[in-house]
Amino acid sequence: MDADHIVEVRGLTAGYAGQAVLHDINFRVRRGEIFMILGGSGSGKSTLLKNMIGLYPAMSGEVFIGGDDIVGARGAAREKILRKFGVMYQGGALFGSMSLEGNVALPLEEWTRLPAAARALLARLKLQQVGLDGFAGYLPSEISGGMQKRAAVARAMALDPALLFLDEPSSGLDPVTSAELDELIRSLSRNLGITFVIASHELSSIFAIADRVIMLDGGGIVAEGDPRELRDRPTNDYVRAFFHHGKERAAA
Repeated sequence: MDADHIVEVRGLTAGYAGQAVLHDINFRVRRGEIFMILGGSGSGKSTLLKNMIGLYPAMSGEVFIGGDDIVGARGAAREKILRKFGVMYQGGALFGSMSLEGNVALPLEEWTRLPAAARALLARLKLQQVGLDGFAGYLPSEISGGMQKRAAVARAMALDPALLFLDEPSSGLDPVTSAELDELIRSLSRNLGITFVIASHELSSIFAIADRVIMLDGGGIVAEGDPRELRDRPTNDYVRAFFHHGKERAAA
């Protein structure tokens, strides 16, 4: 894998209970870009993402993160790879009994030997970076859904990774809050140089922030490139329907 790319997926086949959902997936993610994985419900977006972060074991293939294959890694080698990236799970997955500061400090507690005061300071700094300055002591139930998503991004950033994986970050958000989250992602990418890999089906977010996308259907990649190019010059009927379904429903 060359220095211009931070992620490379080679020949990945993935599924559950011996049943493949994705077959022979191949693509690369450039450093600093916002890369989105698209597809309809059941297309395998979340399955692909969870295999890329090592949450599920791949049936075959390789996933290189910064040059190291997470699929084959074990023990200390695997832990080294896991520290290279952060993850925001669908819904945020914050611990309800812990403050936002406590949630963000969890990776620091697990992966570093920093004293408690230093972990707390870093957690507050991360919350500040996502626009939650002053909310460190709040519980997740005491803030809005959009703020919970921001706190989950802050937790994913706790160890200063160069790479973040986000699973359906706009899910459950109203259009205004979703647009604000998109702007945060774009700002973090532009100002901090973070690479984002995002699973999504939200058209507004795709066009607002994606530099490049892949589209999944039928267990494989059916399109790859700039989402605006794919929208304006679709390569097949599925791609055309995905990007133009809103117009088609309005005309029906």
